[in-house]
Amino acid sequence: MHGDNLHDKPPVILVHGAGGTHLNWPPQIRRLSGHRIIALDLPGHGKSEGIGRQDITEYGKVVTAFMQELRLYKAVLVGFSMGAAIALSLSMHTRNRLIGLGLIGSGAKMQIPQDIFEMASNPSTFDSAVNTIIETSYSNSTDSQIKKLAINKMSETRQTVLYGDLLACKAFDEGESNMNSINMPTVLISGAEDRMTSLKQAERLRDQIGGAQLHTLKGAGHLVMIEEPDKVADLLTGFLNQIHY
Repeated sequence: MHGDNLHDKPPVILVHGAGGTHLNWPPQIRRLSGHRIIALDLPGHGKSEGIGRQDITEYGKVVTAFMQELRLYKAVLVGFSMGAAIALSLSMHTRNRLIGLGLIGSGAKMQIPQDIFEMASNPSTFDSAVNTIIETSYSNSTDSQIKKLAINKMSETRQTVLYGDLLACKAFDEGESNMNSINMPTVLISGAEDRMTSLKQAERLRDQIGGAQLHTLKGAGHLVMIEEPDKVADLLTGFLNQIHY
């Protein structure tokens, strides 16, 4: 936890994506100046024990239990990809616990490429799945060393956990028409070259959520917060400074 002495600021919970960990969030975001930041590892990911889930709603229950354990009555949720789906789900079903949403690489429905899904389902092709996910998640201009490090990190995730995450993402569909019931400050951040969740999906989500802001970063892909950590940190800071606690 960063900034746990800032009790006048709302707690901000960072929720990583499929097959990820809290390290999906670069230091510029995990240690955002002037804010209380908590980056969790979902069950079966990173430093968290237990097994992963295969349903976004079940992951939402994990986040709610995490808040209760830390005695956080209300919080801002900032989610990436699957983490954004979890945040959206909670905003629809447990809205009294949230006071703001940060959605990165997000849409009301997630579309998992069939080749990735099939490769991830089989332990013998797990490495190919990880390689394809990372290659697709970064823009073409990203340094190959960064991709290699990302592949090594995701490869530490158990095959069953990654496949369960993808099952959860594939089944997620809150319905765009339901998004207009979200009534809280919301910011969306997307990479203009996102090949996992298209910019059109983010634009539709922005149009459905009343008052939502959308920021598009040129030259960045799905993992926009890793490719442009300083810009994303600045956007989140501006957004969080507008939330009254």
